[in-house]
Amino acid sequence: MLAASSGPHGNDTLLARLKHRIKADGPLTIADYMDACLSDPDFGYYTTRDPFGVSGDFTTAPEISQIFGELIGLWAAVVWQQMGSPDDIALVELGPGRGTLMADALRAARTVPEFRNACSVHLVETSPVLRRAQAERLADSGTEPNWHRALRDLPAGPAILIANEFLDALPVRQFVLRQGKWFERCVGLSEQDALEFQTGPEVSGSRTGVSEDVRACAIEGSIVECRPYARRFVEQLAERAPEFPLTALIIDYGHEASAPGETLQAVRAHDFTDVLERPGQADLTAHVDFGDLRETAEHDGLHAHGPLTQRDFLLGLGLKERCEKLIANADATTREYIASGTRRLVDPDQMGQLFKVIALSSSQQPPPPFPGQ
Repeated sequence: MLAASSGPHGNDTLLARLKHRIKADGPLTIADYMDACLSDPDFGYYTTRDPFGVSGDFTTAPEISQIFGELIGLWAAVVWQQMGSPDDIALVELGPGRGTLMADALRAARTVPEFRNACSVHLVETSPVLRRAQAERLADSGTEPNWHRALRDLPAGPAILIANEFLDALPVRQFVLRQGKWFERCVGLSEQDALEFQTGPEVSGSRTGVSEDVRACAIEGSIVECRPYARRFVEQLAERAPEFPLTALIIDYGHEASAPGETLQAVRAHDFTDVLERPGQADLTAHVDFGDLRETAEHDGLHAHGPLTQRDFLLGLGLKERCEKLIANADATTREYIASGTRRLVDPDQMGQLFKVIALSSSQQPPPPFPGQ
């Protein structure tokens, strides 16, 4: 990371840092550009702000309906029972936002007091802004969260991990097919000194990290994406799995089958914007490749369950029944609020179809509760 030239104000901006870096070292890979935009310690999107909610840039499922976190909390309790009800279990959330999902999950877990008492809460979060929000949200939860900067920092022992809209923010690499050859897609500078996409160095097909089947479907000009950070995440889970019982629940937007295509996008103020515009001031994400995720997990010795659509998963866990119970004695305004949030989670035209759910578990574990399996 470049040293600041004049502090976080004045002439020092993320754009200035990126330009300086490109001029010194050449164009950035898409992964390096995403990493800088999201994680720069002074100007990174997630290190400098709370992006959630109406006043932010996007809204996640836990902020839409309390039922989302409640169902996941009860799901975790069943997984704990399947593990043999260990006396100590790490309940882990990666990228926990404001802490809303964990707060709702812990509240629901009170109905299984033995599980609730066995839990220690661990949050994998690098943003100081969001850590403060999480501490405030969980202040009345009856637990003291433990924060970690990375998955590898978690303590040894049995663990249940939750990753909701976490993998989509992990950097991806992109490659473009030109005249039968693959080239890395990069971010460089135009003649007018503006950020632009450029074709970088040639890369052999096998070194792109993209499967031969996907490459075979590409045509001239096709862009394919490789997700090394997501694969490393799965590898780290697999490294823990032989020694300790482990189950991870991953919920995100993406596609079930690997295929050519660009999914990199930027969102600001609840609308799409240019990926290269205002670096560090928009959320950069790419769709999760659930096909590759499953293949990686099984290759690394984990059991994979799913993916299912979010609609099928939540309805299978009792979303409709929980909604009906909440609205039974509510006033008209509250009923509509609860019902509309529930619809948004499962409507195929909103979050129900695009969002997928997959569970990964250590090989010694029985299948976790997963509708349809």
